[in-house]
Amino acid sequence: MKFAMKAVAVGVMLAGVSVAFAQKGEVVKMVRIDPLTGLLGPVGVSQAKGYQFFAEKFSGAGNPAGVKFEVTPIDNKLSPAESLNALKAAIDGGARYIIQGNGSSVALALSDAVAKHNERNPGKEVLYLNDSAVDPDLTNSKCNYWHFRFDADTTMKVEAMSSFISEQKDVKKVYLLNQNYSHGVQVAKYAKETLARKRPDIQIVGEDLHPLAQTRDFAPYIAKIKASGADTVITGNWGSDLSLLIKAANEGGYNGKFFTYYAGVTGTPTALGTNGAGRVYQIAYNHYNMGGQMQKWQDEFKKKYNDDFYTGSTIRIFETLGAAMAKAKSTDPVKVAAALEGIRVQSINGEVEMRKTDHQLQQPLYMTVWDKASAKYPYSPENTGMTLVPLKEYPNYVSSTPTSCQMKRPS
Repeated sequence: MKFAMKAVAVGVMLAGVSVAFAQKGEVVKMVRIDPLTGLLGPVGVSQAKGYQFFAEKFSGAGNPAGVKFEVTPIDNKLSPAESLNALKAAIDGGARYIIQGNGSSVALALSDAVAKHNERNPGKEVLYLNDSAVDPDLTNSKCNYWHFRFDADTTMKVEAMSSFISEQKDVKKVYLLNQNYSHGVQVAKYAKETLARKRPDIQIVGEDLHPLAQTRDFAPYIAKIKASGADTVITGNWGSDLSLLIKAANEGGYNGKFFTYYAGVTGTPTALGTNGAGRVYQIAYNHYNMGGQMQKWQDEFKKKYNDDFYTGSTIRIFETLGAAMAKAKSTDPVKVAAALEGIRVQSINGEVEMRKTDHQLQQPLYMTVWDKASAKYPYSPENTGMTLVPLKEYPNYVSSTPTSCQMKRPS
């Protein structure tokens, strides 16, 4: 795999990186630590293409600092231990910007390791840019000055999702099915809390946690869901754990609704086919039919890679880094971190803000539903003839949730 091969030589590629004042043509080398192999490898591979694509778009004249971005992926096999080894290799090779997203268990390990490294190695600090890990603890009880999240956390997504569900009178019995790690546990926790507050009449008729990226047959879970009488399933599953769940639901004849985070991610559109029309929903910070510049980028990406781009946080990272480096007049992570706090940039769907209190990006969220592509909503992921049709937008001030973060800033 061409992205995985680069990881072997990461030390050589990043050797000699030095920190200097941001100036036109300076190279900012970054490392993304995420799965490139295994059941969830296809997601990481697709995202690696996204980083390659947008590093080119946002380099040089594409950012106000005039720097050039280069991103090298390392396969962590979705393992926290492998991720910590990859972090050490990246830092030893000179990397000062670390990106990760798939797996909150990995994110929590990396956040802690980066904080400890920076405390022990003044002058050699690194920043951790989180593009997808949504465990609320990362910007609450375990918040860390060196961690910045560009996705919306689970409290934000469930707040918007439950607001939408509260208006769906046909939703009466809900089953919670999630992956058995920090992210899945949090989805279930906040779903129960918010539904109890907004729709106390809704019954939670079942709840299951299953092993992450290990289950190949979800038929037994679908049988339990059907037996419970649930008309709706809420799941934070992603990658193969969602596509195989949807496949089992289709084959098992379950016709209830699914409320998801990641219906548009690699493999799931194909699994959905036409069977999920009108009953599979996604809450996310972007979708396939944003229009404008985003539509142009998506079309160009698909033509170049024969793949679909869906991780919009990639764009956010380059937008805010370029702006912060220009503001700081430096690529030094210490100065850039200070510039990132509270920064506001115009993005693909309006202004977004990196909240200073907890380093959680404040951004709109969208509820979409799986349905036929049309002239109005034309983008068809995985060439299914289907798409995610936007139903409702939740602006920054609506999707925002409180934080308990007590940020410890370096002196």
